[in-house]
Amino acid sequence: MDSQVPPPPPSSLVLGFCFWLGFAFLIKSCISKIKKLHKEEETNIRAVEKILSYKFKDKKLLEEALTHPAYHKNNNNNRESLRSYQRLEFVGDVVLGLAVSKYLYLEHPSLGPGELTNLRSANVSNDKLALVAVRHGLHHYIRHNNNLDDSLLHEIGEFADEVNEEDDIVLHGSIKAPKILADIVESLAAAIYFDLNFDLEELWRIFRDLLEPIVTPKVLQQQPHPITTLNEQCQKQGREVYIKPWREGAKHIATVYVDGVSIASGSSDQSKDIAKLNAAKQALFELSKSMLTNIGRLDFSFGLNKSFEIELAKQKLNEVCQKKMWPTPIYRIEKEEGQKYVCSVQIPIDGGLTIEGEEKLGKKEAENSAASCIIRALLESNKI
Repeated sequence: MDSQVPPPPPSSLVLGFCFWLGFAFLIKSCISKIKKLHKEEETNIRAVEKILSYKFKDKKLLEEALTHPAYHKNNNNNRESLRSYQRLEFVGDVVLGLAVSKYLYLEHPSLGPGELTNLRSANVSNDKLALVAVRHGLHHYIRHNNNLDDSLLHEIGEFADEVNEEDDIVLHGSIKAPKILADIVESLAAAIYFDLNFDLEELWRIFRDLLEPIVTPKVLQQQPHPITTLNEQCQKQGREVYIKPWREGAKHIATVYVDGVSIASGSSDQSKDIAKLNAAKQALFELSKSMLTNIGRLDFSFGLNKSFEIELAKQKLNEVCQKKMWPTPIYRIEKEEGQKYVCSVQIPIDGGLTIEGEEKLGKKEAENSAASCIIRALLESNKI
């Protein structure tokens, strides 16, 4: 009996089988991608915990603290599953401010409320916290699902490049710190605070190392805001200063006028405030060159620090007195409160020339301030 060839399967069965194979492959591919993504997430979580030196009991808190709203772009899931760091940042702003306030209050018992406020602001400012994020590499772990704007990514990269070039604390950088970086630090503080069941003291013990170096009164004194310094220096000399912001296309520009004369300009692609900051820095530099030119009459080279004071003023004043064959300057403490001093200096010429310096942290700094003031007075009276 001849064997019969079985009829071919219906075309619908062939298509169905192919569809099943394709669907199975798709499911397998999706599962593989999910597993890979989950593994990457776990690796990032461990990396951030290592940076913080803290292991979360609730990992979801850490995930939420690192999640940018853009992560959920085009996602129509329920609102509970679309959480980002914004709610935690709201709490972290307050909690971190309170923890820093408590530390500063106990660490500096001689400081008044105004000084404590300025010190706290410097330690929890947008610039300071953004610097913390970059120096610890936290910006690499922001969850955004490749949905962040290119312009924001460029700003983060530009700011990170500037921070990595700095060795010391810089309070007033020339590039605006992206707010997202400070937000991440604040949201992490809140996440730890919740995970610790609201233990503020333990939060500070964990978080303090992240904020190091803490801005101290001395750093704040050495790096006053350039615009404030410019206004104060011009006011002391009876000169009027005005900073005029303007725009040239997309670029922000600011020009500094002293007694109606333009002396410096600064610019920024980011904001008007940074342009004004850069203009003030350049104006202080131009004014310092003017002072150097005047002092050059005696072939002295006086350097100016960031607060527009003469560096090594005591030493330079002694050199002036030796060249002019004047008696050695006499320094006195006029005021002393804790670590803060006000000193005066006297040169016994023309019946005695005495000038008081500004209040400084430390006797040496106060004497240098007095020496700076008397050198300026000698210049203005054409005695040197």
